[in-house]
Amino acid sequence: MAVTVVTAVAHRGAPYAARENTLPAFRAAIAAGADAVELDVRLTRDGLPVVLHDRTLERLWAHEASVSALSASRLRELTDGEVPSLAEALAVTSGVRTLVDLPERAAVHAVLRDVRAAGAADRVYYCGGPPALRDVRAAAPEAEIALSWHRAAPPRPSLLADLRPRWLNYRFGLLTPELVRDAHSRGYLVSAWTPDTGRTMRRLLAMGADSLTTNRIGTLRRLLDRQPRKRRD
Repeated sequence: MAVTVVTAVAHRGAPYAARENTLPAFRAAIAAGADAVELDVRLTRDGLPVVLHDRTLERLWAHEASVSALSASRLRELTDGEVPSLAEALAVTSGVRTLVDLPERAAVHAVLRDVRAAGAADRVYYCGGPPALRDVRAAAPEAEIALSWHRAAPPRPSLLADLRPRWLNYRFGLLTPELVRDAHSRGYLVSAWTPDTGRTMRRLLAMGADSLTTNRIGTLRRLLDRQPRKRRD
């Protein structure tokens, strides 16, 4: 039997402590006890991987400009330098694992390049949809993949064979004890995003989830520190 250690993943850092996907948010998440930091990567017009979830700056920065239409220097001007490059984020998160979410397929090769240049390949893993993850698998056969899944129906066997994920990464409301048991029986770890209440976290942990990605990393850390480690056959 293996000891089950749940991975506490900070969703975009600690967004209640600092603006999401910024270096202060990542530092706050690590200080709160995150085992891993999740971040999103997009490309600027001149091909720099930067850490931002949205396609545009509208929600966080009150600019309608698309990230893909801006040069890296212009992006810095519009955001007071607070949108970090992937390289800058990897330097700050060097003490923990980093889960890179790939919302756009075009960023894959630049992301892999910067991860390798940072010497971070052994601590970075990747989540996202099938198209981007297929590119990851083709370019980096050794990469650790978490297949993000939005449907109650399980991923097709052919897709799993292509991607060879280590993790099945579900929206938390989709998880059931039966689904978790089935995934474990087939050799996959199960992660869930983004439970933000203690009650929901406890429910998912009771199902046997191996990782939770949350906006409230302090809450999750305190909960995990109070729970005994379990053994799973």
